[in-house]
Formats: sequence, C-alpha cells, structure tokens
Amino acid sequence: MAARRTSARMGVLRSLGLALRAATRPGGPSMRERFAAVPRMARAALRGDYPALTKGRLLAMLGALLYVVSPVDVVPEGLFAVFGLADDAMLVTWLAGALINDTESFLTWERGVRATPQDAPRSFWQDGTTGYAAGAGAPPVQSYVVR
Repeated sequence: MAARRTSARMGVLRSLGLALRAATRPGGPSMRERFAAVPRMARAALRGDYPALTKGRLLAMLGALLYVVSPVDVVPEGLFAVFGLADDAMLVTWLAGALINDTESFLTWERGVRATPQDAPRSFWQDGTTGYAAGAGAPPVQSYVVR
C-alpha cells in the first residue's frame, strides 16, 4: 500500500517537473510573468476581450484549484489510498498544463494587441493597421504537451 502511494506521489512530482521544464524553456515567459498574467487573463476572458479562453474553461480551472486545496475530497486518501491521490494528481497535472499553455497564449496575444504595426512582423498585419490577417486569428503559439 505504501509503495503505491509513493508511486502516485512520484508520478505527480514528475508531471509537475515536466510542466515546469516546459514553462521555463529559453525564450518563453518566466514563471513570474505567467503568474502575473493570470488575473489579467481572467479579466480579459470575462470581459470577452480574449476569446481563446472561454468562461467554461476558466470556471473549470477555478473549480480544479478549489478542489485541490479544499479539505473536502470526493475520493478521500484515507479510505482509498492510491485512488484518493490519483484524482488530486490528475487535477494538479491538468491545471498546471492548462495554466502554462493558456498563459503563454495569452501573453503572446497580449503582446500582439498592444503592439503597433511597426513593432510586429509584417505577416501578421493585413494593411498596416492593428488587425490580424484574415483567418489568422492570433499569431501562432508553439506549445508543448505536458505529461
């Protein structure tokens, strides 16, 4: 029983380590920038300014965070050992990956919205204005799958 708990904990730590490694790769936003962007991202999504993050996904992230930090658990660790840790591990892993990917996309979007046509690559602008090329939406963001 103890070996299963240790294995589940190691799996969570490994997943979080991979998420942090993806988040701190050279050229990407720092963890400080990402954490500072979360409130701005939430406000922009709730106002409808940032369409890439739906209110449902934002609510799911908030729900996952509240579930993980809450003392009330659907599958208690004391009764179900490994399975009790597994639900928390899955939510923490999903939440870390979602925050890393969504904050990176948001920061890229935010830079594109605030940029002037002279600052941005020419391929993103349709005619020298601040609008993106037709059908392009936001500039492409390289992302990584966190497992």
